[in-house]
Formats: sequence, structure tokens, C-alpha cells
Amino acid sequence: MSDLTDRVQNWIDLDPDPSTRAELAELLAAGDLVTLDRLFDGRLAFGTAGLRAALGPGPQRMNSLVVRQTTAGLMDWLAAQGLSTPTVVVGFDARYGSAQFARDTAGVIGARGGRALLLPRPLPTPVLARAVLSQGADAGVMVTASHNPPADNGYKLYLGDGIQLVAPADTQIAAAIDTVAAASTPIEVAETGVIGLDDEVAHEHLEAIQHVLLTEHREVRSVYTAMHGVGGDHLLAAFERAGFPAPAVVVEQFAPDPDFPTVAFPNPEEPGALDLALALAARESADVVLANDPDADRLAIAVPNREGSAFIALSGDQLGVLLADHLIRHTSGAHRLVANSLVSSRLLSRMAGAEGVTSVTTLTGFKWVARPMVEAPEKQYLLGYEEAIGYSVGGIVRDKDGISAALVAAEMVAEARASGETVWDRLDRLAVAHGTHLTAPVSVRYDGSGAARLMDETMERALASPPAELGGSALVSAEDLSAGRHFAATPGLVLVYADDTRVIVRPSGTEPKIKAYIEVVEPVTDHLDIDSSRQRAEERLSEAGAEISALLG
Repeated sequence: MSDLTDRVQNWIDLDPDPSTRAELAELLAAGDLVTLDRLFDGRLAFGTAGLRAALGPGPQRMNSLVVRQTTAGLMDWLAAQGLSTPTVVVGFDARYGSAQFARDTAGVIGARGGRALLLPRPLPTPVLARAVLSQGADAGVMVTASHNPPADNGYKLYLGDGIQLVAPADTQIAAAIDTVAAASTPIEVAETGVIGLDDEVAHEHLEAIQHVLLTEHREVRSVYTAMHGVGGDHLLAAFERAGFPAPAVVVEQFAPDPDFPTVAFPNPEEPGALDLALALAARESADVVLANDPDADRLAIAVPNREGSAFIALSGDQLGVLLADHLIRHTSGAHRLVANSLVSSRLLSRMAGAEGVTSVTTLTGFKWVARPMVEAPEKQYLLGYEEAIGYSVGGIVRDKDGISAALVAAEMVAEARASGETVWDRLDRLAVAHGTHLTAPVSVRYDGSGAARLMDETMERALASPPAELGGSALVSAEDLSAGRHFAATPGLVLVYADDTRVIVRPSGTEPKIKAYIEVVEPVTDHLDIDSSRQRAEERLSEAGAEISALLG
């Protein structure tokens, strides 16, 4: 164990944070080698989503030394690209450690000859992503763990095109970070080169996203929750600037609070997370509930159900096709483009095809969904979305933006209200035109030391022996995504059945889970058939979900 204690002592010598130094010193003094081995068993992996992990000491946790080493590796990589004085915008949310990690990041950038443009206060991730473009920066770093539990923090990286990185930049930067870490030398920080931005950077984002609005409809009664994150003041400012009535806010969840005290998990998709907002909406007789996640890059909405008796959250796919329908109806021309990820609903591409709009299907992740903005600059990028409530409207931000998406959602609901319609009426019209599309995820978690092995075995079994039938319908095609036939090679399996049911099975990139994304399509003969079509689709979806759960379990 002398090697382990030597590594721990070396880390203590390098760590600039007295609190994490003290934690490690206490563990050493107590002889707690089991905990130390866990903290020093490898290094927190840097991937296309950057870093995300629990706060704590050592190379497997988020702390100042990990952040400084990561930034030093980034700066070395930028230098290798010929950028001797790179400009990097640095933003942060209100989580524990975020402000300090942002200062660490900016200080390393300055010490290594760069210009660090530091956002003035905790702000939404879309503000940082937009600032990379508006400031003409070479990269951007956002310190956030998004909707992760309170104990976590993270480090999200954008390159100069305003998009999160993909291969080969991700592996090259990871290698540069590993080289810095292996050197085991102090990482210098400096105030020289660190420039504090003012609130103009937030105002620029607010002004830019006004251009996503396409009608004069503004009369809507809305309820908003910031989910204890940093979106609240920014969203209210966006609504005021656009001329919407001020939303009624969930006061208990409005101010940033890194403990997220009213929710078990600060994710609008999680059961119970919207309970306070739904209760307020009922009291206010609202038309729509709008919910951001803590860094405000995602959006969930809820509306009165078909009977008007209670509020119900829409799925990410339902909101995605509604936003697309709204944007397509209020634009024209063959140069328009929409995009969504492979695991999102196929309804988007069918809608787009009927309207002469280009539709692009991408791999999972906004690093792919946003890429048509730079790969097809001649196109008008109307919308990109993922089923996990991530939306980018109008190409203003080349990543998810829950603030601009909220503006368009409010406009869409206001327009429907003015015409005496509901969002359900609009979904029904889409169903008559293209069939009832229903989607649902199935997720199986694998815990314990053998989780990785079990996940590999489950994926191998699914690839080798996919269900020959699902709900009594025969399998017509099976594509191993790792073969890279239509996309860059990635682990996963796409199954399509004779009744147009599609199942995509893939391991999660951030959690010990295997996820399956199921979509059923049920024909609709006319408006009189909508209810029965939806019932048939719900039955098929439930049956398919049970069979796929058994396969993964």
C-alpha cells in the first residue's frame, strides 16, 4: 500500500484547497485505505460531455486540482492547434464549488498565456454557450452539473464553433490532461489575463433569443419553476422583453439553492419534481407550466389534460413536435432544416418531409444535434431537439437552451389559446396526418462492482438474440450501431418491427444503465378514429415496454 499512500501524499502536496487536503490527511491518519483506494482508483474520465462527478478529494472527484489540471490540459491542446493566446469564456452556476472552480479555470487560462472572459455571476448555461460565439472565443467552459444530485459538479467544454466537442478533439484533450496530471507538478494560476465580463453578456443573449418569436401572440397565463437553479431572473427578463405577461413563479424553487431542498432529484422529468408547480398552476388557472432544470438548458412543460381536470406534463417528444409544428407553420422556403436525435420520435422527419423541410437525424447528444448549424450553414435551422427535454431554436445557441425554448412554447400556447385550441388539438391534427406516434423509455440500472460486466453481457445478448417478435409483430431489421453504417460508430442496437414499432437499446454514457427507447406508430383514419388509435398505441407501447424490460433485466 506504500504506492497508494505515496500517491495520496503527492496529491495533498499539489492540492490548492485546504478543505480537500484536510479530508485526505484525515483518511491517511485513520488508515482508511479502502476509501483512499476508491478515490485514487484511476482518474475522472474526460469525455465529450467534459467532467461530471461528486465533489470531494482525489482524482476521481470534482475539486480544484482536477479542475486546474483539466484546464491546463485544455490550454496545452489549444496551443497545439496554433493558438498561442486563446480566448476562453468561463461561466458557472450556483452549485457548491462552482464559483471557485470558475476562478480556478480562469486563473490557469491566464497563467498559460490565454485570455479568460469570466461571466459576472451565476448564469444559465445557454448564456455561456452564446457568449462563445458573441465574444469570438476559441473555447468556453461552463462549471455546472446540470440536473445531477446536489453532491455533484461538472465541467462542460465548448470549442470555438459554440458546440460541445466530438472526436478526435475529445480524446486529444483527454490525453493532454493525462499528460499534465502525470507530471505531478503544481498548476500555476494568475490574475493576469482574467477579464471580468459585465451583465452585457446576459443582455446579449436576451436580445438574440427574441428573434425566435414569429407571431404577435402573447396572452398566456403561465407558471414557472427554476428548480432551485439559475434560470429564474433570466427567464423573467426574457418574458418581459418579449411582452409576455409575467409568469406566476414557484417561490419555493425560484432562488438558486445548491441543496435543492424541495425535490429529491432536481430534474423536471423526475416524478414529483413538478408537484409544486402543478399545484400553483391549478390555483392560478394557468394555461401552461414551464420548468427549467437547474442550469436552464432544458425545458419541460405541463398543460391541462384533455378533460381539463388536471395538469399533465408533456413528453420531450410531444413538446419537440409541437415546437416544430409551430415553427414550420410560421416560416416558408425549401432552405429550412430541423434535427433530432436517433432516439427521439420519427414524427419530426415525417412532418418535415410533408412540408418540404430538410430533416436530419443524428446520434444522441447535442454535440450532434447542433452540428447541422455549422455543416449546413446555408440552411435555416428552425429546431433541434432530443427527447430528454433539450431544445435549440433558431440556431441562436448551438446547444440546448431552455430559455429561448420557453419563449416559443409560451408563444405556441398563446396562439392556440387565441384560436380556441389546445395543444392536444394540434397533436391530434398531426396524428391524423402522420399516425399516432407514442414513445416511452425503459431504463435498467446495474449496481455494484460487476455493473460494467453485466451491462456488456446484456448488450451482447441483445445484439446476438434480439426479440424475433414484439407484441406479436415480426422483426424486420436489426442494426448494430457499433458497425458505423449510418452514423459514427457507437454502442447500440436499432430494432424495427413489421407494425412500425422501433426499439433502440444503448448503454448510458453517464450512468450504469442500459436504456431502451420504444416508439409505436398507430394509423389514424380520420378525426373520429383518434381516441381509439391512441388507445391501441398505448396498449402496444405498454406491451412492448414489458417485453423489453424482461430482455434487459
